[in-house]
Amino acid sequence: MKKLVTGIAMLLTGYAGFAADYFVKSEKEFTEADKHAIAGDNIIIANGSYAPWTVKFTANGSALRPIVIKAQDAGKVIFSGEVTQTIFKITGNYTQLQGLNFNNCILNKANGKNGLLIDLNNTKHSRITNCTFQKNSAKVQFMPLVIISGEGEHNQVDHCSFISNQDEQDLQVQINSPKFPTYTLISDNLFSDKDKVSWKVFNGGECVQIGQDPVLKGTAMAKTTVRNNQFIRCNGEGEVISNKSSGNNYTNNYFEDCQGELVMRGGHDCLIDSNQIKGGTGGIRINGSGHVITNNIISGVRTGIRLMYGMSKGKTETGFYVAATNCVISNNHISKADVGILVGDNKNQDWTGKFDTNKYPSRVIQDIPPADNQFKNNDFTDTKQTIVYK
Repeated sequence: MKKLVTGIAMLLTGYAGFAADYFVKSEKEFTEADKHAIAGDNIIIANGSYAPWTVKFTANGSALRPIVIKAQDAGKVIFSGEVTQTIFKITGNYTQLQGLNFNNCILNKANGKNGLLIDLNNTKHSRITNCTFQKNSAKVQFMPLVIISGEGEHNQVDHCSFISNQDEQDLQVQINSPKFPTYTLISDNLFSDKDKVSWKVFNGGECVQIGQDPVLKGTAMAKTTVRNNQFIRCNGEGEVISNKSSGNNYTNNYFEDCQGELVMRGGHDCLIDSNQIKGGTGGIRINGSGHVITNNIISGVRTGIRLMYGMSKGKTETGFYVAATNCVISNNHISKADVGILVGDNKNQDWTGKFDTNKYPSRVIQDIPPADNQFKNNDFTDTKQTIVYK
């Protein structure tokens, strides 16, 4: 039953078992629908092109009856233009955002606020699905399009497309200890055609970032799963996926011709399993302890797997980089590489003046080698050097 968001129509939603469709064409109508929506209702945004909204959705669905916010027709609700606040901030539980198109949005900062397309904030069991994010950009470094934030759990981003976005981070799970999201699922998305960032320091162009501070918050157990995604020609920076927290799983993802790697920048006890990396500059880079890197297929890169030196080791010492220790590297197949597995990259790298030692009380030389790692049943073909120790 489709309803306008006015008058008596909204009163009908209060009856038990009744589900309403709210048809909205403006921020005002959307906000009014939020006041009255109950589990099982649909909020349908009329087809059309819109300047960015600034709306917050607080209503709660249920496990069996989520509230769905969706385009009238998938892909035909298009948001474009300068964004200086959050377009959709979802705080209600069991809410689904579906079928929206964000095209040529320009993220910026104004009046102390940051432009953002979607924020799943403190919500549980909410979902972003079948949305398109294309040709969006940021005017300030380190600005994401989509974030999962606050003390949420079991939220999901799936079957979305992130295409030709520039100078931004596509998707971020925000780790602000002691409260941060857990059990996030990022699955079946496409990330493609991301050009190198234009920033002076080539950083801030990740497709997926799980955590932001690997030095002080890397031990946070985010327990995120990133699976069944495709990364095609993702060249924004050296970290296509940037892991900066602990207990995360990266499984069955496909990378092709990316100028970057699947990177454990920090954190511990992550699983990197059954990913395929074809072409590009590199494969998997490892800092931290207790990771399991297994069953991955890597071909046509300079180095398949790199285990890095650090300024510290283990989970209790503070280091701007933590040496790769106590990891298991097993059953990986590496072909057509210059080096299959490199144990000990960035030896004696000097970081003097490159980070704030007051904020990060770390030594500045990467001189602690990888240690106590296990290498089992890895297979190499057409690889110039199989395992190299530095």
